[in-house]
Formats: sequence, C-alpha cells, structure tokens
Amino acid sequence: MLIGTAGHIDHGKTSLIGRLTGRNTDRLPEERKRGISIELGYAYVPLAEGASAPVLGFIDVPGHEKFVHTMLAGATGIDRALLVVAADDGVMPQTEEHLDILRLLGVSHGAIALTKIDAVSPERLAEVRAGLGAALGAPASGWPVFALSNLSGEGVDALDHWLRQEARQQAQAQAERADDGEFRLAVDRVFTLGGVGTVVTGTVHAGRVRVGDEVIVQPAGRRARVRSLHAQDRPAEQGRAGQRCALNLAGLSRDDVARGDWVQAAALANVSARFDAMLRLSSREAKALAQWSNVHLHHGTRDLLARVAVLDAERIEPGEERLVSITLDTPLALCRGDRFVLRDASARRTLAGGEVLDIAPPVRGKRRPERLALLNALHQRPGAAALRDWLAAEPVPVARLASDWNLRADEAHAALRYAEARVAAGLAFAPARWQALRQRTLEALAATHEREPEMPGLEQNRLRRIVAPALPADVIAELIDELLAAATLARRGAFLALPAHKAELARDERVQWEKLKPLLMEQPYDPPRVRDLARAAALAEPAVRALLKRVARVGEVTLVAHDHFYLTDAVARMADIVAELNAQHGAARAAEFRDRIGTGRKVAILILEFYDRVGYTRRVRDDHLLRRGNPWRDAAAA
Repeated sequence: MLIGTAGHIDHGKTSLIGRLTGRNTDRLPEERKRGISIELGYAYVPLAEGASAPVLGFIDVPGHEKFVHTMLAGATGIDRALLVVAADDGVMPQTEEHLDILRLLGVSHGAIALTKIDAVSPERLAEVRAGLGAALGAPASGWPVFALSNLSGEGVDALDHWLRQEARQQAQAQAERADDGEFRLAVDRVFTLGGVGTVVTGTVHAGRVRVGDEVIVQPAGRRARVRSLHAQDRPAEQGRAGQRCALNLAGLSRDDVARGDWVQAAALANVSARFDAMLRLSSREAKALAQWSNVHLHHGTRDLLARVAVLDAERIEPGEERLVSITLDTPLALCRGDRFVLRDASARRTLAGGEVLDIAPPVRGKRRPERLALLNALHQRPGAAALRDWLAAEPVPVARLASDWNLRADEAHAALRYAEARVAAGLAFAPARWQALRQRTLEALAATHEREPEMPGLEQNRLRRIVAPALPADVIAELIDELLAAATLARRGAFLALPAHKAELARDERVQWEKLKPLLMEQPYDPPRVRDLARAAALAEPAVRALLKRVARVGEVTLVAHDHFYLTDAVARMADIVAELNAQHGAARAAEFRDRIGTGRKVAILILEFYDRVGYTRRVRDDHLLRRGNPWRDAAAA
C-alpha cells in the first residue's frame, strides 16, 4: 500500500515518516540544510518477514506553496492519504490546498495525524481536534484522527497499527487490481548507476511488469527492455499496480527519459494532444472558469500548459462539474479514467480536477447533443454499459478501445462479447448498427438491379462506396461473406447480386452470342473491343454492346473496362496468375503480369486495375497485393 503525505510546511510530515520507518526521506543536501522538503522522498516498511511479505510504502511531499507541483507528482497513484496538521497552527492554507488536490485526484481514504501535541495545552489540542471536521470537510471529516508527537513518539504506535491494518486489507485488492489492464508506470525519478545503467522509478498505475518485458517510453515512443527491477524497495521478478517500482531499462540513456514520462506496455498506443473530460471546479475558487482558459495541467508526474474549452456551458462555476475539451501544448500518454489537476496560468492556485473520458475526440461536432450524451455516459456508467453507449453512437476500433481504456486484448474482446458487439476486421459494431448495414447493402443491390437490369450486379468496391464509403474495405468484405453464407446474396464472378436477379438469353440472343464467342476465345487475355467485334461479325456496334451486357448479366463474360469484355473463364485464369505472382514475389506488378499473359503493358495495367476495383487486389504504389481468394473460382464452386 502507498501512503502519501499532505499538509502545510513545517507541520512534521518528514519527521513523522522518520518515526514510522526509521528513514529520513530528505535526501538532498539543500533539504537537510534548510530543514524543508523540496523533492519527493520515499520510505518503506515490510509488514512481515520474508521476501513475499507486503510492504508499506510512504511518499513524502513538500509542504511549501512553491513546491505544490512536486506534491502533485507525488500524490498520483497513492492508495491512502496521511494529512498532517500541527496542533499549534491548526489547518493552514497549504493544508486546505493539499486536501483539495487529494479530493480532485479522487483520493477518498486516509487518516489525519495531529502532530506537535507536546507543544500545546490540552485545551488547545481539544479545540483543534474538535474543529478539524468543519475546517476540512468531506472526505477528510470522516477520517480517523491520531494525536501524536514526533519528538516523544507518543501516539505514533496507534497510527502505525492502523496503517498496517489498512495495508493488509489493501494487499488483496492490489493483487486483483494488478491483473487489470496493460502495464503503466508514471516516472518521477531518473538516474544512472555504475555497472547498471539507466534506472527509472515511479508508481505503477495498472498491470504488471516482469524482468525481460519490452516496454515503451511515452510520449517519445522510445522502446526498451526491463533488465531488472525493484518493487517496494526490494529486488523482484515482477512489479504490479499499486507498487512503487524501480526499473533498470536496457536500450535507453539517461537523456531518453524524464520525470513526467510514462513507461508502458508496448501494446498501448495512447498518446494524444487533445482529450475530452469531466472537470470539477474547486469550491475554493472565487470566480468561474471561462472559455479557453490557459492553465497548468498536472497528469501523473507531468506538468504542462493547456487550454480548456467548456462543452456544455459557457463557463464553469465554483463547485460545478462540466464537460470540457482540453488542448495540450505537448502530447501526453492518457487513458480513460485518468485523473488530472488544473492550476492557474501562473501556477499559484489549484483550480480544478477532472477525469479523462475520451483521448481521441472528434474535431467537429464536439457540442452536438449526441456527443455530449456519449461523454456523460462515459463518465456516469460502468465499463460495459458505457461501451454499449459508445457502440450505439459509432463503430469502435478494437485497438482504440484497448489503448484508450487500457484493456488487454482478452479484456477488450470480453467486454465486446458482453456488449454483444459484432466485430469485423478490427471494427466493433452495435448489433442494431450491423443489422442496418446488412439491410442497406441488400437495398442498394435491389435498387441497382432495378436501375441496371442488364448488369449482373455490383462490383464489391462500388457497393462499398454506395453503402458505407467511410468504412474499411475489409469490413464490407466480412459483411458480404456473412450475407453470402446466409444465401441472401449471390456472387457472380466479380459481381454481387440478389439471388433472384438472374437472366436467360433469348433464342436469337444465344445464336448471336455463339457467333461472337469464338472471337473472344482467339486471344482470351487480349480480346477485341466492341467495335472490332461488331466489324468482324458484321453487326451494328450498339447491338453488340447491348448483347454483351446481357451476356455479362448471365455471367459468361465480364466487363473489365469500357467496351473491354472478357470471357469470365479468362478473367478467372488471369486472377490465378495474379495469385501466383503474389506467392512468388509478394505482389503482382504490371511488367511481370504482362509477360505472363502475353499482352502489352497498357492492357496488363487495365486488367490489374480491374482487380483492384473489384476488391480482389489492393494497390500499393506499383504493387497489386492479394486481398482474398479468387472470387470467380469461389462463385463457380458455390
């Protein structure tokens, strides 16, 4: 369990930790010379013998108002607060600000240490103790109070006993919490050790880390490997959420990482310069927070400049909670649920605290009622219910869900199953949205059959542009496969159609087609165009064009480009050649394909572009990459 101190300067925070642990957390010469804490200090107490015994960790923070930014870095990730109030002074300005910071960070459990009881009369002690509840307010008004002396040690044992009891109760909760999410550690110290290398320390906010794990330092994106680690000041094979850890990182220099960075699992892609949040303005503030206020934002152990736009009002009144959009000067590694604190532009007052809701908000439509409703749902509803709301609003990329919400892959898929989402090509849909997409697809085909009865159907990419142009082609491919499996859709070569959309050639059309067919068979990979066929068969060009369109509807020929009709069997054989080139060289290219089919380069490009258009291949510069099985072979098999 991690205990973070809070309180006014010179109220005895460091001395109290010394009494509880036997350690002086002031490690800098300047701190010992001046008798005040400037940097964060740490101390640890094992609760029992043995390497696996729980450890009680203390984070000592400065009390001076000039070092509130350092206090904020230390308060992130703590389990309990130890609010220190001197009996001679009582509640002071920094006591109130530190407590406000704890509230804004969501720290609701703790205890109050009433120090310097040997310096006041019993009457003064009773007076201060009686006034604590009213002076501090919730949640501290409900915390236990321990009156003690750092000099004599009176009352310290009672506090120590309470802390140990709390730590034992916390141990089980931490063990369960460590299994949730990917690893995230907020860096508060970086140093080098001779013969060891770069070491970073910080509090683990989520997940587990093990020796040998690959990690990434964000927001810079530098990768490293955990060579060794300490957890709660002891050598260990793994660290987990709720512990302070020191990681020896191989592959990084001292200059590659700094306080404020996050060391995370490499799977997380959660760096953003803009996010939406729920923000509460402190009731201690005298005036409202206006639109586009410039502020200092404290997140984890980082302090940076930001601007705040209020989404659901014109301003935020003291004590009020509002939806906001925050734009950062530099990117941060964020996840939904992260807590942060805002201070004024001069970094003299603590203004507000909030909770991250969405780390990839839309650029437009930020104030639409539907968008505000979704943000409220993300704030108010638990994970599974909030996910249903998100899916109802828009398709959700599975990778974004995992990174934004810090879920392991198995956790993300479990959440999607619980929400009854339909996942296609890495994109999750609400059941109703997926069903509507199916219905739009069938309606688009029906409309096309009515408008173009001579055509066999729609090419797959053209169907996507009609139904859902913004969706990835692979999503539509999965949708089509589902409809084909249900027999509500039929594939005819490169075309998709409703099963009832069939055609038969009339007797005279069949006779004319049998005359034209040998002409297409002479050079199946480079057949004559419509005008050449008409001339060779002594027929009118419009009549030949109309006939071939009807034959295409039957499926015996395929329109590859304007007036370029190929026998469907030839199209299937050329598709096999494209697949062979992909297997041999990783892609089909115009020159190689031209040589295989024995045509000119222009014709080869024309055919390859047709395969791209119908979704059989995907063009990347000069490469035509195979996307799926040969649809003409699949259709014949069906």
